[in-house]
Amino acid sequence: MNIRSLTRGDGVVIGAAALLFIASFLDFYSATGVDMPSAWDTDAYGLALPAIFLLGFIAAGLLIAGRFQPETFKLAGLPLAAWGTVLAVAAAWSSLWSLIVSPSRLNVGPGSIIAFLATLALAGVAVAGAKIPALAGGLVPEPKPVAPAPYGAQPQPGTGYGYPGAQQQGQPYGSAPQPVPPYGGTPAPAPAPAPGPGPGPQDSAPAPAADFTPFWFAVPVARPLFPEDGSPTPIAELAPGTWYLAVDQRGPATLIAQTQDGRRGVLNDTSGIQRG
Repeated sequence: MNIRSLTRGDGVVIGAAALLFIASFLDFYSATGVDMPSAWDTDAYGLALPAIFLLGFIAAGLLIAGRFQPETFKLAGLPLAAWGTVLAVAAAWSSLWSLIVSPSRLNVGPGSIIAFLATLALAGVAVAGAKIPALAGGLVPEPKPVAPAPYGAQPQPGTGYGYPGAQQQGQPYGSAPQPVPPYGGTPAPAPAPAPGPGPGPQDSAPAPAADFTPFWFAVPVARPLFPEDGSPTPIAELAPGTWYLAVDQRGPATLIAQTQDGRRGVLNDTSGIQRG
């Protein structure tokens, strides 16, 4: 579940459901000098509770739940958003009808008025929310990416995230760790690597693109990050709504990405990514 998939229209749906819940405890109809019950008194108002309030609650729940389900998920052949839209319109119509046919000796109460406004907002967002730019925007704003340092430069402490920790500073990526000299002693020179009979596994790795510039990106859906050595077991999973740093490119549709904790791996599926 990713809260960043919610839109401002979904925020209106949640607010309308909360307002409808409050209205259910207010006087549905009113009369002078008489304490009238709320809509929860089914003996007094019959179908007002299930036809307006419960129907509105179910509609709001289906509209929000549809945001966290894949597009292929359907209920009786229809997506959850379609079911929520139908029930929201039905709840708004029932609420309007309760205002029109109110008993002649009773007045319209605050509960029925607020319920009509809440169901009207619920139905309006369900029908036309995706077509209004002000409601189609994200409910939680996307984080602004931090400008990445040039490729190969040493990361500075406190400059964003996604870089290796301080223990990797001053040491090239992939090199062997240097021994720590005793206190007050002279550091011993690192042993030179023994010449091999031929090119090793690392010699066959493709070189970084000369014209590649690191950039921040986010994935639309969760995607696995595989090791650079070609192992089929993922080392991490990139989550939507989080910015990652692309440090290299392998081919036209493959990136070398770096996670927040400094792990690097191969992202094979780059379709639909958002560049920072």
